[in-house]
Amino acid sequence: MKTLIAANWKMHGQLAWTEKPAQFRALFPANANANSNDRVDILICPPAHMLQIMVAACAGLDISIGAQNCHDQTSGAYTGEMSAQMVAETGANHVILGHSERRAMFGDRDEVVAAKTSATLKAGLVPIVCVGENRGEREAGQAEEVVGAQLAASIPQHADGVSLVIAYEPVWAIGSGLVPTLEDIAIMHDHIRGCLITRFGAPVADNIQILYGGSLKPGNAKEILALKDVGGGLIGGAGLEMDSLAAIAMAAP
Repeated sequence: MKTLIAANWKMHGQLAWTEKPAQFRALFPANANANSNDRVDILICPPAHMLQIMVAACAGLDISIGAQNCHDQTSGAYTGEMSAQMVAETGANHVILGHSERRAMFGDRDEVVAAKTSATLKAGLVPIVCVGENRGEREAGQAEEVVGAQLAASIPQHADGVSLVIAYEPVWAIGSGLVPTLEDIAIMHDHIRGCLITRFGAPVADNIQILYGGSLKPGNAKEILALKDVGGGLIGGAGLEMDSLAAIAMAAP
């Protein structure tokens, strides 16, 4: 299974950034032996206004484009929203759903994430379903229970697990100055894998990528990506600059 490195640009970016994919490929050559793109998939998730033009800019570069969110309905009076079908029409192929910021700031509860995941799958796209516990939940010893419940409720019942990616975000560590240990990361990813095996069975679950969505940077990428059940990273700030994105990608085992 390839390592997936997904860069979430959040509300950053301008059309001039369409030259970034070419810069990335210059830093991350396809013939870099063990670290070639035969072992790593790169996904960039820019703001919605850049989706189509970024798809064109990445043509022939082995870099995929994804959206940061979508609506669960195909069309309607939903001002400011974008359906999964509209995302697909841009040429993008992934959608980030249930990101901790969406859950905290925009009320994307588990059932909302499940509905959006369902719409994404029906549109032929790959959902990246984000889960994670906050500081209070971790300190109360409820981290695994919370994440397990989020997984169960955020993945629609009809999903078969074949076109699915999970991203674990230790919400308690984001912007707090607290840093998860390698053991923290390994334990949670093992727990998530176990939940997926219970839901889908080992053959399918073993091939679901589980991304680490904490502060993955060039300085810690090698040791984190080497952990069992860590199938890649969902990165924020480190994915805005092509040199750091390339360094993280080249750190993949």
